[in-house]
Amino acid sequence: MDMSSIGKNIRKKRQDKSWKQEFLAEKVDVSATYIGMIERGEKMPSMETFIRIANALDAASDELLCGVVNKGYEVRMSKYLEKMKELPGAEQDKVFRVLDAMLSHGPEEP
Repeated sequence: MDMSSIGKNIRKKRQDKSWKQEFLAEKVDVSATYIGMIERGEKMPSMETFIRIANALDAASDELLCGVVNKGYEVRMSKYLEKMKELPGAEQDKVFRVLDAMLSHGPEEP
Protein backbone atom coordinates (compact mmCIF):
# COMPACT_ATOMS: atom_id res chain seq x y z
CA MET A 1 0.00 0.00 0.00
CA ASP A 2 1.49 3.34 -1.09
CA MET A 3 0.60 5.78 1.67
CA SER A 4 2.58 8.53 -0.09
CA SER A 5 -0.25 8.75 -2.61
CA ILE A 6 -2.31 10.59 0.03
CA GLY A 7 0.28 13.35 0.09
CA LYS A 8 0.44 13.42 -3.70
CA ASN A 9 -3.35 13.73 -3.88
CA ILE A 10 -3.31 16.55 -1.32
CA ARG A 11 -0.59 18.33 -3.32
CA LYS A 12 -2.58 17.99 -6.54
CA LYS A 13 -5.75 19.40 -4.98
CA ARG A 14 -3.75 22.28 -3.46
CA GLN A 15 -2.04 23.04 -6.76
CA ASP A 16 -5.37 22.84 -8.62
CA LYS A 17 -6.46 25.73 -6.41
CA SER A 18 -3.16 27.53 -7.09
CA TRP A 19 -2.49 27.64 -3.36
CA LYS A 20 0.95 27.73 -1.82
CA GLN A 21 1.73 25.33 1.00
CA GLU A 22 1.79 28.28 3.37
CA PHE A 23 -1.79 29.21 2.49
CA LEU A 24 -3.10 25.68 3.08
CA ALA A 25 -1.09 25.43 6.30
CA GLU A 26 -2.67 28.64 7.58
CA LYS A 27 -6.17 27.40 6.76
CA VAL A 28 -5.49 24.07 8.50
CA ASP A 29 -3.58 25.62 11.43
CA VAL A 30 -0.37 23.66 10.93
CA SER A 31 3.07 24.67 9.68
CA ALA A 32 3.96 24.86 6.01
CA THR A 33 6.84 22.51 6.78
CA TYR A 34 4.35 19.92 8.05
CA ILE A 35 2.21 20.28 4.90
CA GLY A 36 5.35 19.70 2.84
CA MET A 37 6.20 16.59 4.82
CA ILE A 38 2.67 15.24 4.30
CA GLU A 39 2.79 15.97 0.57
CA ARG A 40 6.15 14.20 0.23
CA GLY A 41 4.82 11.18 2.15
CA GLU A 42 7.23 11.69 5.03
CA LYS A 43 4.45 12.17 7.60
CA MET A 44 0.93 10.83 7.85
CA PRO A 45 -1.56 13.37 9.22
CA SER A 46 -3.76 12.50 12.14
CA MET A 47 -7.42 11.90 11.34
CA GLU A 48 -8.29 15.34 12.70
CA THR A 49 -5.66 17.05 10.54
CA PHE A 50 -6.65 14.99 7.50
CA ILE A 51 -10.27 16.14 7.90
CA ARG A 52 -9.19 19.77 8.28
CA ILE A 53 -7.09 19.45 5.10
CA ALA A 54 -9.96 17.84 3.18
CA ASN A 55 -12.37 20.54 4.34
CA ALA A 56 -9.93 23.34 3.51
CA LEU A 57 -9.41 21.92 0.02
CA ASP A 58 -13.15 21.24 -0.37
CA ALA A 59 -12.15 17.69 -1.27
CA ALA A 60 -13.95 14.44 -0.59
CA SER A 61 -11.92 12.07 1.54
CA ASP A 62 -12.10 9.41 -1.18
CA GLU A 63 -10.40 11.82 -3.58
CA LEU A 64 -7.49 12.22 -1.18
CA LEU A 65 -7.40 8.51 -0.34
CA CYS A 66 -7.56 7.45 -3.99
CA GLY A 67 -4.81 4.93 -4.58
CA VAL A 68 -4.82 3.75 -0.96
CA VAL A 69 -8.28 2.34 -0.40
CA ASN A 70 -9.94 -0.27 -2.59
CA LYS A 71 -12.66 2.17 -3.62
CA GLY A 72 -9.97 4.31 -5.26
CA TYR A 73 -10.59 2.65 -8.61
CA GLU A 74 -14.24 3.64 -8.44
CA VAL A 75 -13.21 7.24 -7.78
CA ARG A 76 -10.82 7.15 -10.76
CA MET A 77 -13.54 5.68 -12.98
CA SER A 78 -15.99 8.40 -12.02
CA LYS A 79 -13.36 11.04 -12.81
CA TYR A 80 -12.75 9.42 -16.20
CA LEU A 81 -16.48 9.39 -16.90
CA GLU A 82 -16.71 13.09 -16.05
CA LYS A 83 -13.88 13.83 -18.47
CA MET A 84 -15.45 11.62 -21.14
CA LYS A 85 -18.68 13.63 -20.99
CA GLU A 86 -16.71 16.73 -21.97
CA LEU A 87 -15.32 15.10 -25.13
CA PRO A 88 -17.02 15.40 -28.52
CA GLY A 89 -18.83 12.24 -29.64
CA ALA A 90 -16.09 11.23 -32.10
CA GLU A 91 -13.44 11.42 -29.36
CA GLN A 92 -15.63 9.39 -27.03
CA ASP A 93 -15.91 6.73 -29.73
CA LYS A 94 -12.10 6.56 -29.98
CA VAL A 95 -11.80 6.01 -26.24
CA PHE A 96 -14.47 3.30 -26.34
CA ARG A 97 -12.68 1.53 -29.19
CA VAL A 98 -9.44 1.50 -27.20
CA LEU A 99 -11.23 0.18 -24.13
CA ASP A 100 -13.04 -2.46 -26.17
CA ALA A 101 -9.75 -3.63 -27.68
CA MET A 102 -8.03 -3.79 -24.31
CA LEU A 103 -10.90 -5.57 -22.57
CA SER A 104 -11.37 -8.11 -25.36
CA HIS A 105 -7.94 -9.59 -24.59
CA GLY A 106 -8.82 -10.37 -20.97
CA PRO A 107 -6.68 -9.70 -17.93
CA GLU A 108 -2.89 -9.58 -18.14
CA GLU A 109 -0.96 -12.46 -16.66
CA PRO A 110 0.95 -11.48 -13.49
